[in-house]
Amino acid sequence: MKLLALEVSTEACSVALLVGQQLRVRHEEIGRGHAERVLPLIDELLRDAALELGRLDAIAFGRGPGGFTGVRLGASVAQGLAFGAGLPVVPVSTLRAVAQSALELDPGAEVILVCNDARMQEVYWAAFERDRDGLAQPSSAERVGPPVAVDFEVPPGRRFVGAGRGFAIHPVLAERYGAAGEGGSLQTALLPQATAIARLAAAEVLAGRVRPAREALPIYVRDDVVRPPSPRR
Repeated sequence: MKLLALEVSTEACSVALLVGQQLRVRHEEIGRGHAERVLPLIDELLRDAALELGRLDAIAFGRGPGGFTGVRLGASVAQGLAFGAGLPVVPVSTLRAVAQSALELDPGAEVILVCNDARMQEVYWAAFERDRDGLAQPSSAERVGPPVAVDFEVPPGRRFVGAGRGFAIHPVLAERYGAAGEGGSLQTALLPQATAIARLAAAEVLAGRVRPAREALPIYVRDDVVRPPSPRR
């Protein structure tokens, strides 16, 4: 399998190239400037692998939720490259990508609660469970809201991990979930990364769950990205 994955929805600009069992990665935390860096990083990976874009099986991308501009950029880059090369796409949840990274860091983890920073004093969050293949599978809907509104209850007797920078930014989450579950822990430094997106997307490609380039669409979760001012009465 030959798969390109990219993730630019947060302060990280992350690109991965999976060829067979070999995974090449470029990952930078740059805050801004993703639009200027993502294509050069992709070119660098393809050049190092002596691989042309058209020889890939698919292009995967972090479809959100995340920063509005970054999520839209990732979908646009994936769509443009896929259209040009005649390739299908695989949209992958950024929350699921964080859950996958957490599972790989803690092989004993069974249940993952991901809380990513959503700005505006809110978090994007969802719960996941490890399947028999070691992949993160969603067990709740993706939501956005204030940290106090996160209502996930850790199943008793399951090894739990809270993952994502929402836990680092909002102490109320760390206090609530820091000692949850059997030997539970927090992984507060995690951001969605292209490596996890590549691993999750590879399973989708093998199962035939790919989409045409026109369906490389962002998922925002938050519907009111821009709020008009309320009229004065």
